[in-house]
Amino acid sequence: MNNEIKTSAEALEAAVLPCVHEVHADPEACTPFNKVPEQLNQPVEAKSPARWAYERLILYIQNFEEQLDAEHEAAMGFTGGDAGVLRIEGMGYFDPDIITFYGSDGSGLRTQLVQHVSQLNVMLRALPKASPAKPARRIGFRLASDLSKSSAPAE
Repeated sequence: MNNEIKTSAEALEAAVLPCVHEVHADPEACTPFNKVPEQLNQPVEAKSPARWAYERLILYIQNFEEQLDAEHEAAMGFTGGDAGVLRIEGMGYFDPDIITFYGSDGSGLRTQLVQHVSQLNVMLRALPKASPAKPARRIGFRLASDLSKSSAPAE
């Protein structure tokens, strides 16, 4: 039990900062987040729902990719309908409430999903690499790198 006394300002700030908590039946099967990056520790009110969803999705994709072997890449499956799977090659947002995913489907056709944050459901899947001769592409690293650049203070 934590008996630490907080000021009302600290309590208010803590109420709007992100928190993540995960429990898994097999702790070896999935790596939970150990630390939320600094750029995500800004009060929620300072971000649009699209930006907030985008930033958290980056963490989930990057964490998922860290668990893949060299023969698989991250993709997302769609719920409802027969839309299939999209190999994630890019992601973005359009304030205040749109998230978009760029990639290709199972047959290699160019694919884009545009989704309102209120309808956001993402099922991450591991797909065999598109080209067995090339290294697996890791979009999570690129997304996280871009996020670090975009949230750095202006000089």
